[in-house]
Amino acid sequence: MLVPDLPPIRDVIQRHNLAASKALGQNFLLDEQLLARIAALPGSLAGQQVLEVGPGPGGLTRALLRAGARVTAIEMDRRCLPALAELGESFPGQLTVIEGDALKIDHNTLMTGAPFHVLSNLPYNVGTALFVRWLSGESWPPLWQSLTLMFQREVADRIVAAAGDDAYGRLAVLAQWRAEARLAMKVHRSAFTPPPKVMSAIVHVTPAAMPEGVSARMLERLTEAAFGQRRKMLRQSLKGVPGALEALAALGIDETRRAETVSVAEFVSVAKALS
Repeated sequence: MLVPDLPPIRDVIQRHNLAASKALGQNFLLDEQLLARIAALPGSLAGQQVLEVGPGPGGLTRALLRAGARVTAIEMDRRCLPALAELGESFPGQLTVIEGDALKIDHNTLMTGAPFHVLSNLPYNVGTALFVRWLSGESWPPLWQSLTLMFQREVADRIVAAAGDDAYGRLAVLAQWRAEARLAMKVHRSAFTPPPKVMSAIVHVTPAAMPEGVSARMLERLTEAAFGQRRKMLRQSLKGVPGALEALAALGIDETRRAETVSVAEFVSVAKALS
């Protein structure tokens, strides 16, 4: 495939007067080598469907298009649409841009019910909500084949944490009970325009086998209760979940423990007993 010659992203931002919006949680990545490395994390994307949320001026988008992906991008900042339209003209038939709120769109329907990868420098203000949504629901495996997502470093740490770590919590259980999650890359704040106050990191998640006989909703309810009062003992935090304390006793899990000491496998075993 002949890759078109494109102007630097910085020039595109200046030409379209695209100052990053704090209200939309925007921080633009300009380093094209870094963007190419991010696009390579899931493996070959040639001919693959990719969903991108919050493309902004199209830095990661152009890396995905150069990798041969067919990209569907959801952007709610209409200031960015002309720059994305220009990019689409350089890669005919490869880019579809949807103006809208990614939290209000059914992604499976948008991607026509076919498998897809998600790659995104997620806007900070919606990143966690979208991530939880992609990991939720009874239907598994999902249509997405991988999630390659930029988060604030502390959120990334929470996703990959193990029981006993300070960062371990509900996000870790949701990300790890039926998927593999790893910290794929750390990104220094200086890589962004404007530089955020915090460091960032990219998390790569792939679906794994779902344990049999476990309700996803029950696990979500259990972790919500347990980590909602994380400093309290399980006998206190889980007393509002019918049957939970009996399940702990039957499984030999000490009810005086706190949620951050309970492993993913133990949470799954309790959820299975209650499902």
